[in-house]
Amino acid sequence: MTTAVDNKYEAGQLLLIDKPLTWTSFDVVKKLRYALKVKKIGHAGTLDPLASGLLLIGTGKFTKKLSELQGLDKSYSGVIEIGRTTPSYDLETDFDSEHNYDNISPSKVQEVVDQLTGVIIQYPPAHSAVKVNGQRAYKKARKNESVELKSREVTIYTFEVSKMDLPEIQFHIHCSKGTYIRSIAHDLGRLLGVGAYLKALRRTSIGDYLIQDAHSLEDFLKSETIHGDH
Repeated sequence: MTTAVDNKYEAGQLLLIDKPLTWTSFDVVKKLRYALKVKKIGHAGTLDPLASGLLLIGTGKFTKKLSELQGLDKSYSGVIEIGRTTPSYDLETDFDSEHNYDNISPSKVQEVVDQLTGVIIQYPPAHSAVKVNGQRAYKKARKNESVELKSREVTIYTFEVSKMDLPEIQFHIHCSKGTYIRSIAHDLGRLLGVGAYLKALRRTSIGDYLIQDAHSLEDFLKSETIHGDH
């Protein structure tokens, strides 16, 4: 039997979900599709499995607006570790190099951070969902096949170091759509000459939508709203 709650989600809702660590964005959509029993559902702005934070989910007619939301600025907080690298630029893959960072000073780090602020050119990670000849880049990368990705222009509005306890750098970044924070970490390590990778990442905002207003997936699934209790 169809309830008013079912009709609400079919008609169209925007859900703010705090994506759990290790879940893919598609995992969240799949779980909600089953729980809400809706046919049309999607998300705006993919988060990597090893990132947590704000995910915008559209249901019903609201799915048509997801492309607009996709283009909004985004904000992140996280941790970059210098001195080591991985092929995926994060902890999805094993470390493949290690370098001494004793000669790296906080002022040198800040100098490179400043270089990576503003309009910059970056390459997406090979281990990313970018399509190359119709196939996701990460599928080729996982098979150790070479992946040629095109550079893109992105804008880093702010890149703030909130705490520096080398080799770890805690940061906040506000950036334009299409920015890969993993690539920022990789480029920071490259410019420092000692390598770096993204150790942790959390998306805190998409446009005016804030993580503070999001529900954890677990709490949302347990909510009375889904069960139609009111």
